[in-house]
Amino acid sequence: MKKRFFVCLFVLLSLVAGFAQGASKQKTELLISAAASLTDCMNELKAVYMAKNPSIIIRCNYGSSGALQQQIEQGAPADLFFSAGLKQMKALADKGLMDTSTVRNILENHVVLVVPKNGIKLSSFDDLRKPSVTKIGIGDPKSVPAGQYADQVFKNLGLSDAISGKLVLAKDVREVLFWVETGNVDAGVVYSTDAQISDKVIVSAIAPENSHEKIVYPVGVVKDSAHPKEAKAFEDFLSSDEAVKIFAKYGFAVI
Repeated sequence: MKKRFFVCLFVLLSLVAGFAQGASKQKTELLISAAASLTDCMNELKAVYMAKNPSIIIRCNYGSSGALQQQIEQGAPADLFFSAGLKQMKALADKGLMDTSTVRNILENHVVLVVPKNGIKLSSFDDLRKPSVTKIGIGDPKSVPAGQYADQVFKNLGLSDAISGKLVLAKDVREVLFWVETGNVDAGVVYSTDAQISDKVIVSAIAPENSHEKIVYPVGVVKDSAHPKEAKAFEDFLSSDEAVKIFAKYGFAVI
């Protein structure tokens, strides 16, 4: 009887230990909704963070900030929102969908005009008036911050009427970059950080500072995050010295 009791006890303890070990191996998965222009640096940042925090898995959902905003509004799961524009972050905050105590501005960027490496030669935004320029790629201003900044540049430089018929609208800034790289458009307006990662495009001009709103990237924890504590910890990492160096590597100015 005693022998049977100890056998049962051993089995029970083994099961408990097994469950405990299994629980200890469970990982927390964070879903980050991040602007398409952050793709390369975020891929490196999440790899660095996961290597230091093996209990965390980070998955990124990249897209235009406007599209990501709409997804969060419609209830799509997200723990952290990293936007390429203040407008989209404010819209979510105004609807009570962000933990506003965590929202902060951490990056700046610039708007540039790019052309294919072996394509037409331009030296200024005004050159977009030329008859030889028939297609100009920009992000759709309805949902893409880069497209909204491009629209502001065109208006402030008096180009809107002259080039409106040449505009081709993309779903995000990386699609614009791809179009320029492949020669599907004669020129495109992207962020300087996008141009920096490509060896297939040439920067023809940098938009004057006063021609568009300041480009600021805010980040914050989504109110309905399933893992707010872990999301905030990753957000804090984005301001660390190590993260700052990675952002700088990809051309971002850290605020």
